[in-house]
Amino acid sequence: MKYPTKLSDAVHILAFLALHPGSDLTSDKIAESIHTNPAYVRQLMSALRKGGLLTSVKGHPRPSLTRTPRQITLLDAYRAVEGDKPLLHQDTHTNPACGVGVNIQLALRDCYDLVQQKAEEAMQGITLQEILERYEDRLNAPG
Repeated sequence: MKYPTKLSDAVHILAFLALHPGSDLTSDKIAESIHTNPAYVRQLMSALRKGGLLTSVKGHPRPSLTRTPRQITLLDAYRAVEGDKPLLHQDTHTNPACGVGVNIQLALRDCYDLVQQKAEEAMQGITLQEILERYEDRLNAPG
């Protein structure tokens, strides 16, 4: 099973832009860093642009952040690339004639809503700046 990496890749793009301000950053170059294809990078950059997190002009390889890393949260990035899509998904194909099949999904929905709320609160408290500082700490760690 492949796990979704859109948020991780979107944050990678934002961090790359923050670490290389004013540089020529083509989708090819960013894709090389993420180890993916340029079309996927362009798709994510489009979502980040629509989400108000970066600006770019077609044909000019100088994308930039619209705000400082301190003003961009993990939740901003999540919403830009995932919209209102929930983190956890229920199985909608359970047997409707089974009491467990129907009611367990209703009980799970309440729990999943709570997890979503807590996750969004946590993501709102994590900035791109914090992620960049953790990145720097790892670069400078001994060993």
